[in-house]
Amino acid sequence: MEKLAGALERVNSVIGNTLCWAALLMLLLQFTIVLLRYVFGYSFIFLDEGVLYFHAAIFMLGAGYTFLVNAHVRVDIFYAKASERAKAWIDIFGHLFLLTPALVVLIWFSWPSVRGSWAILEGPISVGGIPASFLLKSLIPAYCVLLLIQGVAAFIRDVQKLKGASA
Repeated sequence: MEKLAGALERVNSVIGNTLCWAALLMLLLQFTIVLLRYVFGYSFIFLDEGVLYFHAAIFMLGAGYTFLVNAHVRVDIFYAKASERAKAWIDIFGHLFLLTPALVVLIWFSWPSVRGSWAILEGPISVGGIPASFLLKSLIPAYCVLLLIQGVAAFIRDVQKLKGASA
């Protein structure tokens, strides 16, 4: 089980490390847009949408990595003062009854829109924009899958903690 958890975590680790470079590219693209607009007087909608695509990809695909490095938002009423065993139980409850059902519902309701978008290769958001809205919409199920992968890895780690605490 330890190997499985490690393999699942590597998926989000690789994606997270790759997204660091995407953030740099987004920054450079935004700088280019500002330079073109305010120094040279040119504006291109597809460049503006490029920043939108980068931003969406970084946040949606980076959610699993954020969960991996424990940088996600936590409602910390009882958790901070709980024992390691109690934390593991709280996390297991959260994985099984909050995270997983929410992501499954999100996949279920977003999938028809994503499928329809791919069926027609949906075009740009704005006239002159990037002709790939279907890729942007695909980030929703990708977000869910990556968070589910990390949720399974975290669940395995929490079960291992409970086994280690009882041994």
